[in-house]
Formats: sequence, C-alpha cells, structure tokens
Amino acid sequence: MPSEIKHQKIQVECHSGYKANEYPVAFVLEGRQTKISEIVDRWYEGGLDPDKPVMDYFKVRLDDGRIFILEYAGHLDQWFTRC
Repeated sequence: MPSEIKHQKIQVECHSGYKANEYPVAFVLEGRQTKISEIVDRWYEGGLDPDKPVMDYFKVRLDDGRIFILEYAGHLDQWFTRC
C-alpha cells in the first residue's frame, strides 16, 4: 500500500525575471539556506479546470547530489517540498 505524500512549507529564494517567482535558486532546508545547483526538470498542472489551481513544479539538484521536488502554489503564494 503506497504511503501518503506529505507536503512541507518551505522558504524559497527565487529569480524573478519576466514574472515573479520565475524559478527557485535556493531554499531553507533544516534551518540552513541551501543553494540549488541545477534545475533538472520543471512542469506545471492545473489551469484548465477552474477548480484546480495552477501548480508549478521544479525537480532540483543540490551541490551534494540530493534531488528535491519543489512545488509553487501561486494562488497561495507558497512553496512546498515533498517529504
């Protein structure tokens, strides 16, 4: 039986170019700011169904090789990571 995915709110530092929170460059992990070395992939879902808000996803790699999925809920202006 698959376990339930939990989402943890996180603080994220972003590059803002043509739009706010365009992509993440660092985030706070275990009380320390952690720099993102690479955005491996990015995608979004929602938007066509008015009952489903748009969610932006970023698969990121840290300098130490760890991979995280970061989620941006624009309707809440809040970032999450899966744990």
